[in-house]
Order: sequence, then C-alpha cells, then structure tokens
Amino acid sequence: MASSLTKDAAGNPGSQKTFFGHPRGLATLFLTEMWERFSYYGMRALLPLYLIAPGGLALDAATATTIYSVYMATVYLLTLPGGWFGDRYWGPRKTVAIAASIVMLGHLTLALPGDAVFYAGLVLVAIGSGLLKANISTMVGHLYDGPNDPRRDGGFTVFYMGINIGAFAAPLIIGTVGENVGWHWGFGLAALGMGLGLLQFLLAGKTLSPRSSEVPKPLSADERNNVIRKSLIWLLIAVVFYGIVGFSGSFTMKWATVPLTILGLVIPIMVLGRMKRDKELTGTEQSKLSAYVWFFVAAAVFWMIYDQGGSTLAIFAEDKVDNQVFGWEFPVSWFQSVNPVLVMALAPVFAWIWLYLNKKGKEPSTITKFAGGLTLVGISFFVFLLPLTASSDGSLVNPWWLVSIYFFQTVGELMLSPVGLSVTTKMAPAKYASQMMGVWFLAVTAGNSITGLLADSGVNLDRTGVVALEATLAVVGGIAIFMYRRKVKSLMGEIH
Repeated sequence: MASSLTKDAAGNPGSQKTFFGHPRGLATLFLTEMWERFSYYGMRALLPLYLIAPGGLALDAATATTIYSVYMATVYLLTLPGGWFGDRYWGPRKTVAIAASIVMLGHLTLALPGDAVFYAGLVLVAIGSGLLKANISTMVGHLYDGPNDPRRDGGFTVFYMGINIGAFAAPLIIGTVGENVGWHWGFGLAALGMGLGLLQFLLAGKTLSPRSSEVPKPLSADERNNVIRKSLIWLLIAVVFYGIVGFSGSFTMKWATVPLTILGLVIPIMVLGRMKRDKELTGTEQSKLSAYVWFFVAAAVFWMIYDQGGSTLAIFAEDKVDNQVFGWEFPVSWFQSVNPVLVMALAPVFAWIWLYLNKKGKEPSTITKFAGGLTLVGISFFVFLLPLTASSDGSLVNPWWLVSIYFFQTVGELMLSPVGLSVTTKMAPAKYASQMMGVWFLAVTAGNSITGLLADSGVNLDRTGVVALEATLAVVGGIAIFMYRRKVKSLMGEIH
C-alpha cells in the first residue's frame, strides 16, 4: 500500500494509506467479494457433478440441470429483495454482513450428509448470495466522491478482479478437494472461504464509508408492519399448500422447480411491464425503455446458453471428455476455471481495442457489441456440436474442445456483459435509476429459468438437435439485432 497525505473522497478514518491509489475500504470489499465468489464458484463447480455422482445424489442429467438452473435463477432473482433490504431496512453494510453469514451457514449445511439438508443448504446459499450481490457493489461506489470521481472506474476494475481471482481459484481448490477427498469436504471448504471473507469484513469495517451503514430510505412503522403482514400471509399460504401436497404423498421435485422457473420468467415481464405502464415517465424515457427491452431479451438468450457452461457442458465433460494431460488426470471441475482466467487475460485486451477504435472514430456501437456477443455465444454451441457428435459412439473427446467453447463464450461475455451494465445505467428512467441494475440481473434469471423449464419438461439439452436449435436462435438473434440497429438506435435517443 502506498502512503498519501490526504484523506480519500469518502473521508474514511485512517485513509491516509491507500490501496493501489484507492481508498483502503476497496481492499476490504475486494477481499470480501473474492472470498464470496471463491465459495460460490467452488460450490457451483461441484454442484452438477455431485448431483449426478453415484456417491452424491445420483440424479439423472435432466434433473441435475433443472436444479442447477433453478439455483442460478434464484440467486439473481433474489438480488431484487437484496437491494430492497439494503435500501429500506438494514443498510448495505449490515446487509452484506448478514448475507455473508447466511452464505457461510449454507455451505456448512451443504457439508452435512442427507438429501433434505443439502437442499436446505442450497436455499441458504442462494439467499445469502442474492443479498450480498445487490449491496457490495453499492458499497464500492460509496468510497468515491460521486460518479465523477476519476478513480471510480479504476476502483470497480480492481474490485471485479477480485471476482475473477476467486472464481479462478475455487474450482482448482474446492473442486479438487470435493472430487478427490469428499463432496462434503469441498462444500465445507467453501464455508471456510466465506468465513475468512466475513471475518476480515468485520475487522476492517473502519475502512468503509460511513454512508454504507446508513439506510437510504428507511421504512416507516406503517410500511414495516405492512411488509411483515404480507410476508406472513404468503408464508402461511406456502406452508399450507405444500403441507397439503406433502401429506397427500404427491410431492415431487417439480412442485418446487416449476413454480420457481415460472416466477423467474413472470417477474421480469411484470417489472418491465410496470415500468412501461408508468405514465410519469417522459416520452424520451419510454423510448429508451422500449429499446432496453431488445437488450434484455438478447441478454436472456445469451445467459440461457452461457450458464449451461456449468451444467450441460460440465455433465458432458464428466461423461464424454478425456480429462488427461500427458497421462495425468485432472478433476473435471477444473474446466470451470477456464472462463475466469480467460476473462482476466482478455479484458485488458478488449479495453485497449475499444479505446484504440474510439480514437480512430471506429468503435462499434453498443448495439453492435451486443449483437456480436449474442452471435458468439451461439457460435460456441455450434462448436459444441462437433465434440457432441464425435462422442456419440462412446469415445472420449479432447479437452481442448471445451476450452474452445469457453473461449467463444468468454469473448461474447466481454462484448455483452460490461456493455449491458453500462447501457442499463444510461437508459434507466430517473425514477427507476436504482432498480434498473436489478432488472439487468433478471435477464440472467430469465435465461436460466428457460433452461430449467426445458430440462424439467424432459428436453435433453445435450442432444445435437437441441444444441443446434439454441445455437441458431442466438446467431439469428444477433444478426436480427444488428440488422435492426438503426431502429433500436432511434429509440435510444442520444445514447451511443
């Protein structure tokens, strides 16, 4: 850490010292997010393998994909109430501390034997991750003197490096322990990682901005009572309904997965529909919102394919890929480290390319980048068709096929994901400025909900016809967005 003679813009205690020129609180949030992502991606790498393993739950591939997709959809769906708790009830800092505790408890629960205990742990991790994800980025913003602070973009870049470091290390460490020592030991190791993150977050709390402890829009007594009353009513309805289903002996996994996947599709439509019907929005804001729907649908299709890298591709790798290098067999979960290492390697390259093209006046528009990202994720599944076909006779395929698929998906991610975050903030109506980031995460929910519904309906997602159909949908969607870019651009107004 370098020394500085002045306090940072947030005026944090002890901020005469900096973290690579940034407020010291960035180091605290960097490590918290790194350890949370370490626990999350480690569990994510083990989840589909544990679900199908004879020593795990021994489920079929379709059921495993359904559970994985529902879990992913739920995590991102819960970012909405997570943001609400940070804004209205606990404040971001307290919400992150509670969320990290819930994540750690969830992983500890996963480390215990028993099917019912496993699903309870999965629910806890999803709740904690949703609460944390919605608030920790807000706390990074609190460290700086408003959106025009010249260090702000660099601070978020450093912060997101923590995400990818955790995501890269997790499959290598947790995956190895889970596959080679014991599944529950792997889940327990994820709890240890989150525990370390929580401990340093609590100990280094003085480095954070005081704003992070504030509740921006606290609930009034009447609002709090109303929320509690409605929550208890819905909880009672759920308990009674599932109690009847359970005691009747007709309960199956579908009673849990289907409602969640349907909610994952209905809620995004309801949220966007409510915004579109808002008569307080100006004509310009309504126009931007109409353009944003294009981006949202494209993003949902993108994440539908992209997140199958942790389910469909992972299960394929377990059964059909020769995971040996020079006679040494590596854990299948290691494939999940390919994407984060590619992100860390390629992100600076893309940043340089966009800057270079911008100086030349040739930087692609937001619409073109989005179209390119969607097309590339479609191409990744066209590539998937090759090893899928080659393995149809029972032979194992080269692991470089999976690396190639992840490469195309990562390049697509770097074209679509950062642009999506940026365009979400730029096109958000003033009234919904803080809610729109949650809307962007709902695109991930919608994409995974589609995958979950398909798998739950008995569709084999690893069949060549289905993979080809998904690939074609993405490529055709990307081409369509590019062809209609002028129409979308006209709706976007002054946004480039």
